[in-house]
Amino acid sequence: MSLTCGIIGLPLVGKTTLFNLLTRSEAETSAFGGRTKTNIRTAPIPDPRLDFLASLYRPRKITPATLEVIDVPGFNPGAGASFLAAVREVDALIHVVRVFRDEAVPHVEGNLNPVRDLDTVQAELLLADLQLVETRLERIAASKKIKGEMQAEQAALRRCREVLEAEKPLSEAGLTEEEWQALRHMEFLTTKPLLVVINIDEDQLHQGSYPGRDEVEAYARHRGFPLLTLCAKLEVEIARLEPEDREVFLKEMGIQEPGIHRVARAVYRRLGLISFLTAGEDEVRAWTIREGTRAKEAAGKVHSDMERGFIRAEVVRFDDLQALGSMAKVREKGLVRLEGKDYVVADGDIINFRFNV
Repeated sequence: MSLTCGIIGLPLVGKTTLFNLLTRSEAETSAFGGRTKTNIRTAPIPDPRLDFLASLYRPRKITPATLEVIDVPGFNPGAGASFLAAVREVDALIHVVRVFRDEAVPHVEGNLNPVRDLDTVQAELLLADLQLVETRLERIAASKKIKGEMQAEQAALRRCREVLEAEKPLSEAGLTEEEWQALRHMEFLTTKPLLVVINIDEDQLHQGSYPGRDEVEAYARHRGFPLLTLCAKLEVEIARLEPEDREVFLKEMGIQEPGIHRVARAVYRRLGLISFLTAGEDEVRAWTIREGTRAKEAAGKVHSDMERGFIRAEVVRFDDLQALGSMAKVREKGLVRLEGKDYVVADGDIINFRFNV
């Protein structure tokens, strides 16, 4: 499964820094903005469950779930078409908004105003969808015969127009399955899962707040998207530490885990993705599937033969294994379940597929 997440925002807000943190890479950042190059890398999804399984099995290889991340060049009105084209290519969006203070990196608008910055980019996405809806409605109106599927599409588009004119994304439209089916050919932008990351500085992190926080949260509630705060500068320092030093530093700072881990998992969840786990001496691995995936289809993620010759899935809840400490004790307690092909896989299921081909 190859799904992509695009990082968007104004120039000089920390998008490329976030990209580097997520993908553990070193793409060039700029204090001047104006970058036109699109960076693309694969980001591992941090999963403490893999660390626990690795401590039990001592595998030769540990393979986390991954997500492709695209660092879209900073938005500016003069390059709206190229920005929108890049956004259309991704499955989900991280919108980075700056509230950190740094005189060496001046804000492109001259001052900090997170709601304004949020709205600048979000309004562009709303307007693009509204133009798409209006153009399609005009074409339908010009048709000589409007009935059947076209009539259903027209009604759904009118509902979309109402939502967009109320300055809400189409993800909040509340359309029925039938209405979305009528619009299946439309490439909307505001239906994409969205996560907003507020990039704060260390002082704001220690204070537990930032200027404009109440207004930002009200804006997010109106638009229906989640918020996370992150001090990207501090996260870079954390990432550069040796594992032992990192653990000590986080404890001293009162931080349970690097914030970038929360961001990665939040995007994964926004895409409706979960992981099931396989474990053995060769490899401990997290496999990416969509919520609602059944056991037989999940088996096919590991190998097509497993799906084709599927018999049963041996399933253990991760929490049971963690609580008991060994697979032998899990079996003693009778907590290994045999599930059929229609079993809906849950996040964190440890699965051994039985198959015959």
